[in-house]
Amino acid sequence: MKRAFLVAGLLPALLSVAAWAADVPAQGPSLDAGFGSLYNLDFDRAHNEFASWEKQHPEDPRGPVSDAAGSLFSELHRLGVLESQFYEEDRKFEARKKLAPDPAVRDRFNAQIAVAESRAQAVLAKNPKDPNALFAMTLASGLKADYAALIDKSNLASLRYTRESTDWGGRVLAVDPGNYDAHLASGISRYIVGSMSSPMRWILKLGGVSGDKQAGIAELQLTADRGRYLAPFAKILLAIAYVREHDKDRARQVLSSLRDQFPGNTLFPREIARLDGVAH
Repeated sequence: MKRAFLVAGLLPALLSVAAWAADVPAQGPSLDAGFGSLYNLDFDRAHNEFASWEKQHPEDPRGPVSDAAGSLFSELHRLGVLESQFYEEDRKFEARKKLAPDPAVRDRFNAQIAVAESRAQAVLAKNPKDPNALFAMTLASGLKADYAALIDKSNLASLRYTRESTDWGGRVLAVDPGNYDAHLASGISRYIVGSMSSPMRWILKLGGVSGDKQAGIAELQLTADRGRYLAPFAKILLAIAYVREHDKDRARQVLSSLRDQFPGNTLFPREIARLDGVAH
């Protein structure tokens, strides 16, 4: 089980940070601006954007699930969980301690997830093929997987939520095969399970969870190349995968593009410096 959650490490709230950027108008509050603020580590501004957008779209599940992403991402940043070396080796990840989350942030995160899922299910009751509601469910399950793995250190719960996210992502693709963002969930799952030991892969396969590390990387690359909203996050996961595969040149290239795109995020230049062996 050790390897199952290494790449999930940056899945945190980043899973949603670019999710619907192009779906909103330029005027007024926008999810686009909120996600951009998250990538630049400006969490207060991101929350304000999400809250304002949600007031204008009170029945849309994308507002609360986006804000949940912001809550989790800010908490992981506060706890220092977003450093990539945390996921670079199995022993480091397995040796991680169960963290002490801020109870207020935890309660807010759980409440946001609950509202998002309730709204999504209400929409799906009327239209089971609504792509926004299906995608909101995909993201909600992914965020719960990350909270379980990275803060609660509950690997089994995280794996269950990861499978749920993959299932919801499959439903998104069934409705809209051209939604390359939806490949992210299955790409993550395939890579995680594919990175596990052979006996563990066999056990999970009996339970309906299959893994293929190279196929997972291919799906992540598909999202990175053709995704409309989640391309930046796919690149982050690819950078982690490249570091784990000892391909530092490709990891650096990906991180450099992210650094240039999000200059307010100090994590990207810090990771580049670490790859270069420079004290930072």
